[in-house]
Parts: sequence; C-alpha cells; structure tokens
Amino acid sequence: MITFTKAQLTSLLATGVDFLVTFLLLRWAGLPSAAASGRVTFYGATGTLCGGFTHFMISRNWVFNAQEKKWTAQLNRYILVWIGNLALNASGLYLLNRFAGLDPMPAKIITATTVAVFYNFTLQKKFVFKG
Repeated sequence: MITFTKAQLTSLLATGVDFLVTFLLLRWAGLPSAAASGRVTFYGATGTLCGGFTHFMISRNWVFNAQEKKWTAQLNRYILVWIGNLALNASGLYLLNRFAGLDPMPAKIITATTVAVFYNFTLQKKFVFKG
C-alpha cells in the first residue's frame, strides 16, 4: 500500500508538470480552436514528455527504490511503456477535443486520469521497475 501511495503522489507531481507545460504552451501560443487539434495534440504530447521524465526519475529513486538495478534496462522498459502512455494520452486528447468538442484542459484531465488508472501503475510495477 505504501508503494501504491508513493506512486500516486509521484504521478500527481508528474501530472502537475505535464499540465503546467501544456497550459503554458496553450497560453503562450494562444488557445487554438477545435479545428487546430493538431497543435493541441502537440502541446499535450510535449507536456506528457516532460511529465514522463519527471515520473521516471522519481519512481526509480523513491517509489520503487530501484536505483541499484541497471538504469539502462529500466529506461528501455520505461520508454516502451511510455510510448504507449504517450499514444494513449495524445489520442485521447485528440478524440475528446476534436470529436467530443471538449476544451483542451478538461480533455487532458479526463485522458490523463484514465491512462494513469488503467495503464501506468500496473506496467510500472510489474514490468519497468519489477522487483
């Protein structure tokens, strides 16, 4: 239960980084219309990249206490899982923004929460940082 709680705290922090980067890009470049979903997807993917880096470092060193294992093997597995994470986040954001007409930030929140609950923790624990 402690590992799960740490993982959730780490995910919240990484999500904060993700959302902050996405928000700043949206505000800095101007909020695009629904017709400009490609830019929204790029901004969201950039946020996800920054959040992913944050998550790997904290998970390896604090959540799963796996710093004594080969970080290169962990990083390779993390990247594999992260590619799926990125694809799911970018696709969900695109679909909810483009076809459901949701504003970018609510679409980002719904997508990121769904991916975190159903995809990330299990694969990180059982595959990336397996003990």
